[in-house]
Amino acid sequence: MAGACEVRRVSVIGGGKMGEAVLGGWIAAQEGPARALGAESFGVADPGEERRGYLAERYGVACVPDARELPRADVVVLAVKPQVMMGVLETIRAHEPYAGGEGGPLFVSIAAGLTTERLEAALPEGARLVRVMPNTPLLVGAGATAVCAGAHAAEDDARLVRELFASLGFACEVPEADMDAVCALSGSGPAYVAALVEALRDAAAKHGIAPELGEQLALQTVYGTALLMKETGISAETCRANVCSPGGTTLAALNAMNAAGFASVFGAGVDAAVTRSKELASC
Repeated sequence: MAGACEVRRVSVIGGGKMGEAVLGGWIAAQEGPARALGAESFGVADPGEERRGYLAERYGVACVPDARELPRADVVVLAVKPQVMMGVLETIRAHEPYAGGEGGPLFVSIAAGLTTERLEAALPEGARLVRVMPNTPLLVGAGATAVCAGAHAAEDDARLVRELFASLGFACEVPEADMDAVCALSGSGPAYVAALVEALRDAAAKHGIAPELGEQLALQTVYGTALLMKETGISAETCRANVCSPGGTTLAALNAMNAAGFASVFGAGVDAAVTRSKELASC
């Protein structure tokens, strides 16, 4: 296998949206360890004929219907749904390109809820594993990804994976105990933001704003606010306070939202997502 900071071949098992985001982002990367990866570096396994055709045409990558047909790789990205992961691992466990221990590939799981302990029990003995919790903005190079290492992974393995995902946005290392909360916050977070845009659009429509325009205004406001906070480094509290004038419209709106349970709604959502992430671990 290539050294810890050198990746020549990557296998992606599962060619769905997240698998596509990873391979597409790494092919396009201009810096970090992913910069050396081209379309010829990738092999993708996906059972869907139409999906394989799309990925092959769009990215120029080799695609096969069965993971057992992929050649040996330096990194194996496990990008199938949590509910089918164990079955996939059982299928490849005894297959030579996936052998564990020294010289074997580095496995990277992006499946929500599945702990490194559970995954390692299903992988070949001694397999090096790094668990990752990304989100869908990886598709446009603006993802948020948390990384934690399994029992057999070296520090360099976790660092390599963090650097690979840093080419797709923001990436950090966290303790595994935090991964369910990360899943609930940034993993599911894009849906919360989209729901907020929907709610603002629909609220404005009641006051005569066309839905198409309302969605554009809401979306640009979310994007611009996030960019403002990121570029200037101001906190969420400061950003909010900077828009609020005493007796003004913004304060009236926030007071009404808080009275309706604004913060508790998000708290309930995150709590529910954490609970479901823990449930997935035992599926």
